[in-house]
Amino acid sequence: MSEGSFPPNSASSDRALRGIALTLAGGALWGVNGTVSKYIMATYGVDPLWFACVRELTACWLFLAMAALRNRASLKEVLHTPRALAGILRFAIGAILFSQVAYLEAINWTNAGTATVLQSLSMALVLVVVCIRSKRRPRHREALGLVLAFAGTYLVATGGDPSTLALPLGGLLWGLICAVAAASLTILPVRLMRQWGNFVVNGLAFLFSGLVLSALFRPWEHMPSLDGVGWACIGFSVVFGTFGAYALYLQGVKEVGSVRGSLLGTSEPVVATISSVVFLGTSFSAADLLGFAAIIATVFLTA
Repeated sequence: MSEGSFPPNSASSDRALRGIALTLAGGALWGVNGTVSKYIMATYGVDPLWFACVRELTACWLFLAMAALRNRASLKEVLHTPRALAGILRFAIGAILFSQVAYLEAINWTNAGTATVLQSLSMALVLVVVCIRSKRRPRHREALGLVLAFAGTYLVATGGDPSTLALPLGGLLWGLICAVAAASLTILPVRLMRQWGNFVVNGLAFLFSGLVLSALFRPWEHMPSLDGVGWACIGFSVVFGTFGAYALYLQGVKEVGSVRGSLLGTSEPVVATISSVVFLGTSFSAADLLGFAAIIATVFLTA
């Protein structure tokens, strides 16, 4: 039976529906989290690096608590396995740190919808890596997906006019870095998670990344002035937008398969774009929306 397919019995059907609902909910929370993050940074002048430190050093304990509840033996064992800890540290710095920082910086420079759509280019980058490793050419639909990815990025960046740059250069660069980091998130931790479990690996990776970023940035020297609403938004971003979204999405992908999960994950850029318009009044041009559609279509073609 192929991945993501289920026999026509009640138990499998219920599992499929549950997995679909969980995956959509996780992607939707990520999308809303992008809009909340933009609101926090724009309204309170929160530095993206400070925000990344706080999210990582608080969400990590939620991941680790889940690991202790569901996979205590693996958590204890990995803490006494230097080679595994070194691998998790590489994953933390090479993927978690850059993905968190790049995503928040891209949102800060542009908006949640644009940043999240540019992040979706990671699927095209993963395809390139897979083709290089497999020493094969992209298949016809994969090649079409790559063309759409480039076309979509061109439309979002220029608005259809090659003589102008519709996005701030910083926003475009951070968005592309975000895509590279998101691709690394897909590739780097596969073996680690297979051996130690998702919550164990991600909990320690978030902790290591937060400690490294804090040592470099020293967030205690850049404390923003937040009121009750601001702290409530921070809490939402940590509990629901980071830990909750990740936990729901991972469980959903476990039940429906990675292929179907990646397709359902396109709820993230859709929700991010809609919530940006509804709650922040962000406006998008026809070229933006066409570019968004092309990039999202890439996910379906390359998954």
